[in-house]
Amino acid sequence: MIKILSLTILLLAIMPTFAAVKDTPHAVKTLEIYKTIIEIPTVAGRGNVPEMAEYLAKEFREVGFTDDDIQILPTGETAGMIVRYQGDGTVKRPILLLGHMDVVEALDKDWERPPFKLAQDDKYFYGRGTIDNKLGITMLSSTFIRLKKEGFIPNRDMFLVFTGDEETSMVTTKMLANERPELANAEYALNSDAGGGDLDKSGKAIAYLVQAAEKTYVSFELTLRNKGGHSSRPRPDNAIYELSTALLNIRDYHFPVRWSDMTREFFKVSGAQLGGELGKAMTAFADDPSNKKASDRLEIESSYVGTTRTTCITTMLKAGHAENALPQSATATVNCRIFPRVSVAQVKQTLQKVVKNDAIEFVTLDTPVESPISELRDDVMGAIKKAVHARYPELQIIAYMESGGTDGMHFRKAGIPTWALSSAFMNPDEMFAHGLNERLPKKTFYDGLDHWSIILKELTGN
Repeated sequence: MIKILSLTILLLAIMPTFAAVKDTPHAVKTLEIYKTIIEIPTVAGRGNVPEMAEYLAKEFREVGFTDDDIQILPTGETAGMIVRYQGDGTVKRPILLLGHMDVVEALDKDWERPPFKLAQDDKYFYGRGTIDNKLGITMLSSTFIRLKKEGFIPNRDMFLVFTGDEETSMVTTKMLANERPELANAEYALNSDAGGGDLDKSGKAIAYLVQAAEKTYVSFELTLRNKGGHSSRPRPDNAIYELSTALLNIRDYHFPVRWSDMTREFFKVSGAQLGGELGKAMTAFADDPSNKKASDRLEIESSYVGTTRTTCITTMLKAGHAENALPQSATATVNCRIFPRVSVAQVKQTLQKVVKNDAIEFVTLDTPVESPISELRDDVMGAIKKAVHARYPELQIIAYMESGGTDGMHFRKAGIPTWALSSAFMNPDEMFAHGLNERLPKKTFYDGLDHWSIILKELTGN
């Protein structure tokens, strides 16, 4: 009997912590929102973002937000959304809470489960957007609903600012960051689409990361042209072969190692927590960024290479016009993530030298956004610390630079300091956003239910 009792206590001790909260009204509503919006395929070309925005608007109206508080702003097939949580005016400047409603395409035939149905097992939620970024949209929305039900009155206005095409053109992002007078005076913005906690393979929390900077996102089209001809009469100059050689040159080129005080601190803390061979490389890099052995080791880690240098990678190809004709043109898209304070022009010039072919035409796609670093604030960091330490006491909180790109770049460029602070804690190796079988640990979903409530009450409570 004693052995059975001991075993029962042990099992209770290792049961997921979400068991105690999953049936609370806030948890039930949050999961309801999560499931509903994941099952709306807000992919470019399908025109479903307005449907998702209307669903969220209905949820907000049911708890007392008025039509004047809610704006859905159609833009082509998509839409942006603004929801105002009115404060008492003690503090004049509002704060913004960012997220994006759109997701990357996912095909049923490629996934183990239907990507636009929320599936689950004992450990994970599965579906496109479970991480990027319908988790953030869900947590911010359910927090607004929760606070409204509680009768909470903030000392300033808070605005949910949801974009509809962050994964593509960011037209709604640019509009919301630059053209909405009610948002322009914001003191700062908090972004749900990045940051969060890192766990090691055993589930131990390593550190909590606050995104304070982003690399510049830019794509170049590289094109080679040729007179072509009949495929039965091959020529030594072939647009596909020559472009392929140029792309291999880009593959083999290593941009110079770069660092900042922020990235060195990131590796110092992460390395000490992670330990092992990779942790030692992080620590060595933090101590001396010119340590080639350390930077070479970090370069082979997809989770960390972007923190050490500019990266450029070929992502798309198109060539030829008929199977029995020599190609008259070949075009590749090369996507770059540029380290802060390095210009797009510098990277373009570097690539033009690396390809070693003056006949290649370079075209810069869209208009790249070079955004500044957002210096940390004591009040924001204090609120984050309170939320994080409620889950992981004494865990170190560090700022970092995002290797990818988020809506935050446009708000920073518009003069609104922006930090990203997701509620998620995950092993970086489980980050399948944009990839197959995207999933979120159920533990981090339920453990994060209070994350935004704590932060917003700390920053806007009287």
